[in-house]
Amino acid sequence: MVRRLAVLLAAAVILSGCTEQRLFAVKAVAAGVPSLAPFFEEDGSLGTDETKLRPEQPHSGLQQGNTSGLYGGTQKPKVCDVDRLKDFLTDPRNRQKAREWARIVGITPDRIEGYIDDLTPVLLRHDTLVKNHDYKKGKAVAFDALLEAGIAVLVNDQGLPAVKCSCGNPLQSFDKDPEKISVKFENGNKKWDGYEKSDVVTVKPSPQPLERIALIDVDDPDQGVNRPVGSTGENDEPFDATEQHAVPRVAGMTFDQASQRLSELGLAATFSDGLPPGDAAVTGSDPGPGTELRFGEAVALSVADDGEEPGTPPESDPSDGRTTDDPTSDGPTTEGPTTEGPTTDDPTSSGPTTNDPDTEEPDTGGPTSSEPTTDRPTSGEPTTIEPTTATPTTPTTPTASSTPPTVEPTSAEPTSAEPTRSEPVTSEPASGEPGSSSAPAPGEPAVGPA
Repeated sequence: MVRRLAVLLAAAVILSGCTEQRLFAVKAVAAGVPSLAPFFEEDGSLGTDETKLRPEQPHSGLQQGNTSGLYGGTQKPKVCDVDRLKDFLTDPRNRQKAREWARIVGITPDRIEGYIDDLTPVLLRHDTLVKNHDYKKGKAVAFDALLEAGIAVLVNDQGLPAVKCSCGNPLQSFDKDPEKISVKFENGNKKWDGYEKSDVVTVKPSPQPLERIALIDVDDPDQGVNRPVGSTGENDEPFDATEQHAVPRVAGMTFDQASQRLSELGLAATFSDGLPPGDAAVTGSDPGPGTELRFGEAVALSVADDGEEPGTPPESDPSDGRTTDDPTSDGPTTEGPTTEGPTTDDPTSSGPTTNDPDTEEPDTGGPTSSEPTTDRPTSGEPTTIEPTTATPTTPTTPTASSTPPTVEPTSAEPTSAEPTRSEPVTSEPASGEPGSSSAPAPGEPAVGPA
């Protein structure tokens, strides 16, 4: 017995050591500190970092590239000198570097100039995990890196960091578990003020290609900058980052549609337990529809369990303080219609969703691509209900056809949704972070390059 206990104890120690060894080493890259083996010398000619910018506390560790306020801008010129980077990479003396650079990016060397023209300079507002690349002995050498907030990068049209401006190093998405990292502060990269391992951010692609990036002016957080993708600051349009905007009704949309809608309004979509599938059905939000938030503030999205159709009507996504359950006196059952027959039950009968157009969605009422119909009665007569004074008749259901087609079509078969599957909180505002909920508004003089 003693021998067995000794063996088990030794095994536990070994397993503990293996767990520690499974941590991924990540090199800290501080703002303004030159790399030891960059693609190009960091002499300030390619770009400069904002060395006094403290990391912001993120809404969550996983952010999509279209998250409002994810990146910052500045009126200082030449944070990223895109033209000089193109000159370096097309210089015949740098042919081998260009080949390696293009290989990492996934293009041919002759496409480098066009690729760079589609990138947009920004400043990181959060300590951000990426896959960085040194240049050693004629080859690009990948390593996982944590870039400090304030570092200038070029991002692509999915909102992903693509180039570190000061040295021209190509960047890729971090592809490991951020919960299992061990950050190494070495080679002059000392631990910076505001660093918290729990606050690091990993960026995932935007669900749709971006046409513009809504930035926070790092010198004036009450000021926003609307920057067209592929521009370097000459076409910036300022907007008031303190203006508020109402949280839209997102229940019934897919997760991608809901996050895109929030992004258009200058709000940040958050979630828990990893990034949901893009076609996951959103059942509600916290805070709920109508809540006024500033730019960049967070809206937590609730999604249905696996297998639930995106078009399934949520049991609770309040609007004007009502729920989707029809509280009739004879209908206390948890599913199916009450004695008055299957009602429209749609909390949008008063039409609040008409104030929430989806400007870039295929229709104004939420996702219908996966729904066979929008006015179909519920799945069968409510035979499970005890006999009542009046048997529900099928003609009562067609009354839903009077609902304007712009109302969110949550009348599709509710059988796949549990009646109490998700009830978003409508009264508690999300944790406030500086920002405004209003979409960037053009019309003021352009902010200087950033």
